[in-house]
Amino acid sequence: MSQNINQLAESFCQFVQTTFKTTDFIPLHIPTLNGNEEAYVVDAIRSTFVSTVGQRVVDFEQQMATYLGVKHAVAMVNGTAALHIALLAVGVKPDSEVLTQPLSFVATTNAIHYCNAEPVFIDVDAASMSLCPKALASWLEQNAEIVDGKAINKHTQKPISACVPMHSFGFIGDIEGVIEVCQQYGIPVVEDAAESLGSTKNDQHAGTFASCGAISFNGNKIMTTGGGGMLVTNDDEIAQVARHLSTTAKVPHKWEYVHDVVGFNFRMPNLNAALGVAQLEQVPSFMRAKRELAKSYQAFFADTEITFITELPNTQVNYWLCTVKLADKTQRDAFLTVTNDSGIMTRPAWQLLNTLPAFKHCQAGPLPNATHLADCIVNIPSSVIV
Repeated sequence: MSQNINQLAESFCQFVQTTFKTTDFIPLHIPTLNGNEEAYVVDAIRSTFVSTVGQRVVDFEQQMATYLGVKHAVAMVNGTAALHIALLAVGVKPDSEVLTQPLSFVATTNAIHYCNAEPVFIDVDAASMSLCPKALASWLEQNAEIVDGKAINKHTQKPISACVPMHSFGFIGDIEGVIEVCQQYGIPVVEDAAESLGSTKNDQHAGTFASCGAISFNGNKIMTTGGGGMLVTNDDEIAQVARHLSTTAKVPHKWEYVHDVVGFNFRMPNLNAALGVAQLEQVPSFMRAKRELAKSYQAFFADTEITFITELPNTQVNYWLCTVKLADKTQRDAFLTVTNDSGIMTRPAWQLLNTLPAFKHCQAGPLPNATHLADCIVNIPSSVIV
């Protein structure tokens, strides 16, 4: 079996080299900067507004809100900061619990910890790799009760203050189901949409289903501002709180410096926003290119023992990182070895968050799907081909 996987991996390497038209090292994902990036950044430099006060920040927020079809977009220094502020804005308090999934990047749980709250890990759906509504409902039925209109963990007596599903690798699962379960317990939902800009379900964008969402514009995302992130919401109060907290909680005044609570210096600089405006102009073409690449991968892996993971019905995903699933960890590691030794960058899923030293003490429900996926899935080169 491993011999077959090795041969298939070697064929895959040749296919990738042909597809990307190079025999040099092929990374997992690199930014495409072929639009107005240089012109807009130079314009921002010449304006002398290079920090967090500048027209490009305003432009970027307005254009992103229009693209996503939401009322508010608040640009921040990175996606983790956006998620951190989102959690605070929906009311996450110290010594509370936040439900989330173990199959995610560590930033998800770091943001929860920054609020001095504790993550509780719930299993993912095997097909979407996102939080499973059935597993969520089961855990809540066994562990939660409503006291004075609020969800309480009846074992720890701590409030359950939020739920954070994550759209893994850009795929959208049953986000409506997650929200419906949480509504029964009065738990606000914050979407970790860090990887899913451009992905839609029934023509609605990822990050816009719940109370608010957080997006990342890190250098390896479908579009980049270098570093950067954004909180998006239709809720006026959440947007107001987010802007205030991320701008050092400064009370607006012509000259006085009054800060009414502890805030954060999280607003996006104008230089980064200039890059973002240029990148956002190209997102539709990026989407087309990445979906074409996904089609070619799907065709390559058809009728093989490796499964190329595709979007679910009624969704159109960005294929930020194209993903394949092997039978087990042994096959996964064989595939990883052959590809990386051949200069084709591939990587396994993140180590499950509940196994990391900082979070291994946290509560977790049964995690069969997350555990299996972590052992079997591999991300493959997914850059936009120009």
